[in-house]
Amino acid sequence: MTAPQPPKFHQLTPRQRQDWIAQHTGLDRSALDAFTQGAGLTLEQADHMIENVAGLYALPVGIAQHFIVNGREVLVPMVIEEPSVVAGASYMAKLARAAGGFTTSTDAPEMIGQIQILDIADLPAARQRLLNHKTELLQEAAQFDPVLISRGGGPRDLEVRLIEESPIGPFLVLHLIYDVRDAMGANAVNTALERLSPRVESISGGRVHLRILSNLADRRLARAAVTIQLDQLAFGQFSAEEVRDGIIEAWAFAAADPYRAATHNKGIMNGVDAVVLATGNDWRAIEAGAHAYAARSGRYTSLSTWGKDAAGNLTGRLEMPLAVGIIGGATRVHPGAQAALKLMGVTTAADLAEIIVSVGLAQNLAALRALATEGIQRGHMALHARQIAIAAGAIGDQIDQVADQMVQEQNIRVERAQEILLQLEKKN
Repeated sequence: MTAPQPPKFHQLTPRQRQDWIAQHTGLDRSALDAFTQGAGLTLEQADHMIENVAGLYALPVGIAQHFIVNGREVLVPMVIEEPSVVAGASYMAKLARAAGGFTTSTDAPEMIGQIQILDIADLPAARQRLLNHKTELLQEAAQFDPVLISRGGGPRDLEVRLIEESPIGPFLVLHLIYDVRDAMGANAVNTALERLSPRVESISGGRVHLRILSNLADRRLARAAVTIQLDQLAFGQFSAEEVRDGIIEAWAFAAADPYRAATHNKGIMNGVDAVVLATGNDWRAIEAGAHAYAARSGRYTSLSTWGKDAAGNLTGRLEMPLAVGIIGGATRVHPGAQAALKLMGVTTAADLAEIIVSVGLAQNLAALRALATEGIQRGHMALHARQIAIAAGAIGDQIDQVADQMVQEQNIRVERAQEILLQLEKKN
């Protein structure tokens, strides 16, 4: 007689999933407890993070499985309210395992700080004076954060741009290129800009106005590549070639049309933002940088690229700015963010960026595969049915019963859920 198979991860209760993670990762139970009760954040801690705190707001923390990133197994925490994202990313990561998972790389963690310089009569001459003093300005910028300098960071370069057309006329913009190591970098860069401003005014003869980090972190790119073997793609009535070609055709739509590209890239950001949120990083900065980067050619387009190799396997690649940190900000004070970093075993900001870009590529593949085959609604609405059942008042076992019947009927509405719930209650 065949022994019963142990339940799969998605079939466990949330508490059982925590037990599984503790058993398979060796992560301390106290760290996992940070994922419960508002991700471990107390009202008192929250009061020190932002102004006028009056409560906490919780979102689900899901665990994406099956990821191999540069040969290393990773369990990935994702904070998101949308159904099907965690499941989709996990399944695509599972398909990728046959060819070794995701291969990634990152640039040096260099951020761009901008100083706007106004009221200059001779812009080219002022620009040249600033460039002539580049060495002096970089040396001065290196004095402001000795801790960062001791860790190998600090100013790397200085550029001066001439903005010839603007609503207020031409002006200069100085770019300070600053290596921020394992930080996101906003505080270090902004401090350096503030300190440099008087000297910049003196050299240029102009008036310094804005001094601020740029969220278009195009010197701090993360890249992920994946190969999905052809024999992994067939399912149901769809042949492997149909799935592969359908995915490539769907990507081509996004590459050519900004209206489609916006939704295509939103699917990528479903995966990216969920990990950024889980680790206490600034998802708004990541979003801004990603979409600006997608329009760098002057036309908004896909962040990812899909094609096939000589053997006919599906290949994908994602490149995008990812200015994330593992020190400072919310990662320093939020217990849930600290637990997320421990769970993934990241030791540098580059490690984190490489995991995030891999999840973004996996989630992009999940969306393209669904769109190119059975349609996005089938899988998405099947998971959404549980939320509809709960909204209708279902509890306990009723939730799955109501959801399953709505999926079978392909009629996922609150009104129908209420009708099914009433029928169940009459039977009991």
